[in-house]
Amino acid sequence: MLEKLKKDVCRANLDLVEQGLVIHTWGNVSGRDFKTGLIVIKPSGVSYADMKPEDMVVIDIEGNIVEGKLKPSTDAPTHLVLYRTYKSLGGVVHTHSTYATSWAQAGKSIPPFGTTHADHFYGSVPCTRMLTDNEIETDYEINTGKVIVQTMGSVDPLSVPSVLVNSHGPFCWGKDAESAVYNAVALEEIARMAFYTVLLGRNEPVDNVLLDKHFKRKHGNDAYYGQDKNPPTHLKGG
Repeated sequence: MLEKLKKDVCRANLDLVEQGLVIHTWGNVSGRDFKTGLIVIKPSGVSYADMKPEDMVVIDIEGNIVEGKLKPSTDAPTHLVLYRTYKSLGGVVHTHSTYATSWAQAGKSIPPFGTTHADHFYGSVPCTRMLTDNEIETDYEINTGKVIVQTMGSVDPLSVPSVLVNSHGPFCWGKDAESAVYNAVALEEIARMAFYTVLLGRNEPVDNVLLDKHFKRKHGNDAYYGQDKNPPTHLKGG
């Protein structure tokens, strides 16, 4: 069942290791099959060194195991809240990557200091509020998903494909598992740049005109970054 998605999700989990975003078993990736609505996710506590596609766990949108001999990631309920809320998501990633997690532990959103940030995130990468004691003690993982959704509000999740969970770490997403990992990698580098930017004394975000220009030239209907099937024969202004 969903053999290709299992391979893709397994590969995406291994990519987290190769990109230096996780050590030990500190992270997980899931992917959604849009046709069936089923989710494939990393098993809980399994070493990346030993992980195989057949170890991936298939669950339904309510968290019931459909196929698999192992327990799904303990973060599965958080993933499922995101999938239930945002129909456009095809992949979700959670890591404890160093710089993004540092911002989360400080309880601070990452401001858009420059064009690298603006190329990937349309505004600040937000940090959630702290969970209450009751939210932690009862349905912790579900409430983690709920506070992410609460923090995102009406924002298009694909325009800001990451949130920092206060005192915890980043959750990222995309149209599939591969793009979710891509966004997690981008977030970590942007978090690193932002750390040094603050260290050098800047606290003001980039001008909105520059933010708009860089985000919209790569995203949306009027994007022109990359190659077209019918490229222009001349460049504007030259």
